[in-house]
Amino acid sequence: MALLNWRSADHFDHTGDQPCVICTKPTPLRSDRGKPVHKVCAEEWIDRHAQKEDGE
Repeated sequence: MALLNWRSADHFDHTGDQPCVICTKPTPLRSDRGKPVHKVCAEEWIDRHAQKEDGE
């Protein structure tokens, strides 16, 4: 399983929660690209898509 390092304050948006782009539940967290997403949702997404790219 992918483990992301989101210790940087850049991953927390103080302006408020927005719906996660994956599960749609509210989150103050943001991806590296500024999209609202839970860390666990992002890690699961990476795992699912990495397997498809490897042909598994």
